[in-house]
Amino acid sequence: MMDRNLQDKITDWTSWPLDREVVISRVVNADRETAFRAWVDPAQIVKWFGPEGFVIESRNIDIRAGGDWQFDMVAPDGTRFPNRMDFLRIEPPKLIEIDYGTGDDNDPNRFRMLVTFDAQSDRKTVVTLRQLHPSAERRAIVIGFGAVEYGAQTLNKLARHVAALSGEAGGGR
Repeated sequence: MMDRNLQDKITDWTSWPLDREVVISRVVNADRETAFRAWVDPAQIVKWFGPEGFVIESRNIDIRAGGDWQFDMVAPDGTRFPNRMDFLRIEPPKLIEIDYGTGDDNDPNRFRMLVTFDAQSDRKTVVTLRQLHPSAERRAIVIGFGAVEYGAQTLNKLARHVAALSGEAGGGR
């Protein structure tokens, strides 16, 4: 049974204004369970998450509904970007719903993110990130600073990670 406080935070994705949404998808060469596990296993997510060249340094990682992940994305030049994901809903192996922002509890730019995992008949998986920003203006800002490209880089890193896992297990195609 889901905690009532978490249930109250679940987004009605069907009514969200499209002018506040960013969507990024990638087909990965792994089955849905492997792709999902890469997101919810603390030992795996730190290996691939973030744009190319960035390193993840976790301060706290508790990936479950009601848990959070506090981490820094460290850029190649050493610049640190504090991040926090609050996990609202996890439905294995099909979706993860997250509130995402900086470590600041009052971050006005926090956004909702839905990660979905859709199995294909060829044992590959379509991974889709839906970001729901607090305003159309904020969406324009994040697109302007490269969020779509960085998100695509992150999904490319995920694709390489899970393909290697599938290959190691002999399940890759």
